[in-house]
Amino acid sequence: MPLDPRAVLTRPAPEPEVTVAYGEHPDQIADLRRPAGEGPPRPLLIVVHGGFWRVEYDRRHTGPLAAALAALGHPVAQLEYRRTGQPGGGWPGTLSDVEAGVAALPRLAAAALPGQVAPARAILVGHSAGGHLALYASARAPDVVGGVLALAPVADLAEAYRLDLDDGAVAALLGGGPAEVPERYAEADPGALTSLPPRTVVIHGTLDQQVPVGLSRAYVAAAQAAGADMRLVELPECEHFGLIDPEGAAWPKITGALRSLFERSAAIDAASPSR
Repeated sequence: MPLDPRAVLTRPAPEPEVTVAYGEHPDQIADLRRPAGEGPPRPLLIVVHGGFWRVEYDRRHTGPLAAALAALGHPVAQLEYRRTGQPGGGWPGTLSDVEAGVAALPRLAAAALPGQVAPARAILVGHSAGGHLALYASARAPDVVGGVLALAPVADLAEAYRLDLDDGAVAALLGGGPAEVPERYAEADPGALTSLPPRTVVIHGTLDQQVPVGLSRAYVAAAQAAGADMRLVELPECEHFGLIDPEGAAWPKITGALRSLFERSAAIDAASPSR
């Protein structure tokens, strides 16, 4: 019998070394994982979890992913944020939490993991709704983010609303549809943002039933036409959850994309006179 791809969501993972707070709310926190082995400090990886922005899903389901990234030698932060179904979640708290966390975590992680976090822009790894939030945060604060790995992101909120993904998840996040709250879609939808994101790799499985691959195809095509440094990697025979499973067939593609993001970000930082 084939393994349930959702099994990664509840797979046990080592506990993080420390949890830091970037705000006063109990969910304005992040779990930090120390990089394995010895070597020079590396930029922080910030993992933004998915779950259609709903309170039922939290950062713990990205434990196997975060632990595997730390085992590769990366300092990792698993970002938590307020979600729909809890006070302060939804519009605008969910988005402002992620933006604030991304801005604060490189400094907080460097203090908590001395000598292991490079003074460089962070790389964001976001899955599903977390992919949307990573794209949003990177476009809002490109000076803080060196690159984005977006895994099956909800990259078009208006289309996701029309498709009624996860039974009204986008309406719950933004408080209505594009006709009711157009200004919120203009601010929160990655495709509507005027600022181009930094170097971005989007990976999407063609068998994805939770977030159709067409959302990524349209988003990447539009971003490339606008001049964004972005590419799309489609994985045949891959569904939604395999992208965050370090034991799955997609893992070499994930790690390869991360290497390319680090190399590109380092080259840009080295060429910038202000860094």
